[in-house]
Amino acid sequence: MDELASVDGTIGPADEMTIPITDDGLLRGDGVFEVARLYSGRPFAWDEHVERLQRSAANLRLEFDLDAALAEVDALLARVGAVDGALRLVITRGGRRIAVVGPLPERSPTITLATIQYAPTRVLDAVKSLSYAANMLASRLAREAGAGEALLVTPHGRVLEAPTSAFFYVLDDRLHTPPLADHILDSITRRHVLELTGATARVLHCDQLLEVEEAFLASTTREVQPVAAIDGRPLPVVPGPRTTAAADALRRRIAAS
Repeated sequence: MDELASVDGTIGPADEMTIPITDDGLLRGDGVFEVARLYSGRPFAWDEHVERLQRSAANLRLEFDLDAALAEVDALLARVGAVDGALRLVITRGGRRIAVVGPLPERSPTITLATIQYAPTRVLDAVKSLSYAANMLASRLAREAGAGEALLVTPHGRVLEAPTSAFFYVLDDRLHTPPLADHILDSITRRHVLELTGATARVLHCDQLLEVEEAFLASTTREVQPVAAIDGRPLPVVPGPRTTAAADALRRRIAAS
């Protein structure tokens, strides 16, 4: 599927669309965004994504025309039709409203993780901003270490999340995920998995990773992706029963939406 984009209501091939190079969304990463997965042309949990976009913009003191942005998304979705893919909506400090529909990233059935030290910035709590350079660097460092993705940990050894995904893990046959108080993203997929599985928010330290029985990443584009190894240590069962149950429950919810 070719990427199609809308910039302030003008629709065209994504690689041909432009914004001013003076836009601080480009120059400083000053802006907000959301990504929703499309199933037959319909974005899952779109209302929740829009609510988070509004919160992010408010926290960043970024004003924008929400009605215009949503109308432009509707027009873009009408153009692409009943496709499976990903919808990205970006609002920049320069006043641009950008919507892009494209294919999903390629994903392997399982993923390996490498722990990468990372210090969250508290001023951006509850903001899904365009300032993702640190997250992308963490992913590259993990790949350089031979893993498929990074698992972010604080300098004090608390496990957080992956650069673009929530992290769930099983200890003592119970499903958990790191708490929002550790300054991780309030992921929409994380919310659904918590509700569907009864998982609890619990602090996890690096030295406890050796005890993890199973784990998975959860995000809009991944859904639920089992973790096969962390820092080179294979997990005992991949996918484990808790992972399989979470994946099945999420797929049922998506199908029913």
